[in-house]
Amino acid sequence: MVNDTIADYLTRVRNAQLRKQEFVTIPSTKMLVAISEILKKSNMIEDYEVSNEENLPQQTLNVKLKYFGSEPAMRSMKRISKPGLRKYVNYKEIPKVLSGKGIAIISTPQGVLSGDDAKKSKVGGEYLCEIW
Repeated sequence: MVNDTIADYLTRVRNAQLRKQEFVTIPSTKMLVAISEILKKSNMIEDYEVSNEENLPQQTLNVKLKYFGSEPAMRSMKRISKPGLRKYVNYKEIPKVLSGKGIAIISTPQGVLSGDDAKKSKVGGEYLCEIW
């Protein structure tokens, strides 16, 4: 059983990119589907799909990774708010990741949003991770 599904998601994607794999399969949660949607909109992954096979007890999230030549689209992924130490930010405190080239992912009362969308909506929340 994994306690921190977001850190597990980031680690599996990072390891798959190091191995130059095309797909990575992860146990699915609503939070991970929302993060995958943000990554797809930000052009960091090609696509994702949630599948429910009969022989598995839980749905799986299949993520198709994106590469530019032989380089992965996501160079670094960092978990900010951890289960042992949560990090919350006001919408005014949401940082620009790598001078605007990366994205911050925030869990807000309006759902999981990218840092730019959270600033536009003027809503803060838990600062989950940053990806560039």
